[in-house]
Amino acid sequence: MNFNASRNGPSGAIRKAKRVSDVAAMGTPAPNPAFSPTAYSPGYAPTGPPPPYQESFQLDANQDFNTHAPADFGFAGGFPSPMTSPAQISSMLQQPVVQDMAIQYGNQLAAQGKEAVQRELHKFVPVSRLRYYFAVDTRYVIRKLMLIVFPYTHKEWMVKYDQDTPVQPRYDINAPDLYIPSMGYVTYVLLAGFMLGLQHRFSPEQIGIQASSALAYIIFEMLLYLVTLYVTNTSTSLKTLDLLAYSGYKYTVMISSLLAGLLAGRTGYYCGLLYSSCALSYFLVKTLRLQLLSGSQGPEQPSYGFPNPPYAANPYSDAWDKPTPGGTKRRVYFLLFVAITQPLLCWWLTYHLVASPPGEGAGPAR
Repeated sequence: MNFNASRNGPSGAIRKAKRVSDVAAMGTPAPNPAFSPTAYSPGYAPTGPPPPYQESFQLDANQDFNTHAPADFGFAGGFPSPMTSPAQISSMLQQPVVQDMAIQYGNQLAAQGKEAVQRELHKFVPVSRLRYYFAVDTRYVIRKLMLIVFPYTHKEWMVKYDQDTPVQPRYDINAPDLYIPSMGYVTYVLLAGFMLGLQHRFSPEQIGIQASSALAYIIFEMLLYLVTLYVTNTSTSLKTLDLLAYSGYKYTVMISSLLAGLLAGRTGYYCGLLYSSCALSYFLVKTLRLQLLSGSQGPEQPSYGFPNPPYAANPYSDAWDKPTPGGTKRRVYFLLFVAITQPLLCWWLTYHLVASPPGEGAGPAR
């Protein structure tokens, strides 16, 4: 249907154009021109023919290449970097902002290094356990030394527990510690050097010999105890650091014996060694008896927080868990072994330090 805007109206009047709703009435749109490579126009007329090909560069004879020094373009390639004078660097470092940033960076590096050292140290040394053995005070040290030297009047030998954790040594005199053994080791080395000096046998190497020999013997002693427990299949509640603590109490006996020998010669030394050895053996028997003989006889604990099952337990497992008379005998033998070897080691490490009578030669230095 064709539409005529001038139809049905007065002649000469301009009518308002109407919207065509029928698109087909507008006719067919003009087709797009076909693409032709030859008919493409870049839009800019060429300025002229291309320059002829040249095999070499045409250099200007008036250009001078050696009169000017090459410019310093720096790291950025094409952008020269200005040189910074030392005065500017020092003034920049003196700014409070720069100093605060340097301090914060240094603190972060120190904290990261400390964490790395602690992480590696925890893999080999139980630092958290060592804190327990050094939690002592002056009152505990005095009472513990009196207990080792005079143990016959003590009645209560049980180690106290706070729920499942043993009480710190400062609150329990029966708890083992490593402060007294470590201080006893240092005191023994210094006292040995002093006694050798009184006998004109001292040399700088003797301090190292005494320290290394005492350390080697205590390591050998610990290995001997651990291997004995493993070979005899003896289960105890003692830890390795507990055995180290009880083994280190012998330095108290060694120091008291050397002091007696310093005051009264060999007679005083042997008398002091005899009494202190008997006191140490009595102390070890009373202290270790409760921990060695208990073994794994504690009440059965519920696993994973659940109560014990209401049904009857397996009789075979009960018979396996209960300590046998042979296990008790092995624990007693191990207790006697520890109580006997401690006095022997005290004598072996101290007898050569006591001055010999005038008619006898000095003992060999160990």
